[in-house]
Amino acid sequence: MRPDFQRPCPDCELYASAPDRRGFLASIASAAIGSASLWDAPRAAAAPSAKSAAETAVKAFYDTLTARQKKTICFEWDHKDPERGLLRTHVSNFWHVTKPTLKSTFYTKDQQAILFDIFKGVFNPDWHEKFIKQLKDDHDDKPWGAGLSCAVFGEPGTDKFEFVMTGRHMTIRADGHSNSHVALGGPIFHGHAASGYNEKVHHPGNIFWHQAELANKVYTILDGKQQQQALIVKRPAEIAVGFQGRDAKLGGLPCSGMTKDQKEAVQKVLASLLEPYRTEDRDEVMECLKKLGGLDKCTLTFYKEGDIGNDGEWDNWRLEGPAFVWYFRGHPHVHIWINVADDPTLPMNSRNF
Repeated sequence: MRPDFQRPCPDCELYASAPDRRGFLASIASAAIGSASLWDAPRAAAAPSAKSAAETAVKAFYDTLTARQKKTICFEWDHKDPERGLLRTHVSNFWHVTKPTLKSTFYTKDQQAILFDIFKGVFNPDWHEKFIKQLKDDHDDKPWGAGLSCAVFGEPGTDKFEFVMTGRHMTIRADGHSNSHVALGGPIFHGHAASGYNEKVHHPGNIFWHQAELANKVYTILDGKQQQQALIVKRPAEIAVGFQGRDAKLGGLPCSGMTKDQKEAVQKVLASLLEPYRTEDRDEVMECLKKLGGLDKCTLTFYKEGDIGNDGEWDNWRLEGPAFVWYFRGHPHVHIWINVADDPTLPMNSRNF
């Protein structure tokens, strides 16, 4: 068993016997993530670089590609798709950035193993098995990679490149900080339908639901007037995650007016939201947030619409700032849209499919 797993995971064990190169990449990922607290002071290198674990794996993967493979999955940095626009910035809840799936014969076994290292490299090791569960649940119990695709933009190893991996309920990126104004490589997406398309009350088995439970705890410690301000009847369209800017009047309850214990509870929500990601990405999110005023410039909003079971446990909620949107849409199952930057003028490029 690899040291960054506490329990056996079939997909992880599948690649455990791969060549030493990939074991080395996995060790970089573990070292890069480390155990730093979310609330530690920002480090000198608070963002991923071309030498980060996932980006190192992207370069290794790129170097193995044949001319035929590059023609299919590699694009210029600013490539525009006729339907999806600037392709490297697109995000949807269910899409394939290119046609070949990662487990198809389009890729060699060695390339598939490196792709698995890229996947692991962008996440906290404690979340590897959780994301593998999510992918199996949402891809008909198929092995890791069977429902995923990828693309490379620019040239890995230079100052302008981005790797994008997509599938149902997943869009993730590794760009070595090529775009210095965005966190997480750009807008990303996660989802999980753990108990079917129409999830049950309390979302049993959903890997993200504990985040909503923490958000609902914040709601319970608000006073009556605050709850009234925080709760809105109709939720926005789920793709409405573009930045509203510094001067926008955001809906919901401003965090700036919360009491100390309420702010601490919101900080716990934020820590939970960031927990799945590597330390470098968590740090970069926090730096983007801090640059535009931190949580005091954010609002927390809950939505009555889509309350599964009509039990007052709000399945749909949103934490939002001038250039920070974390939209948890929990009905009929969980979709999470994430868009974070330090520049609120950046455009959004999203759609449902």
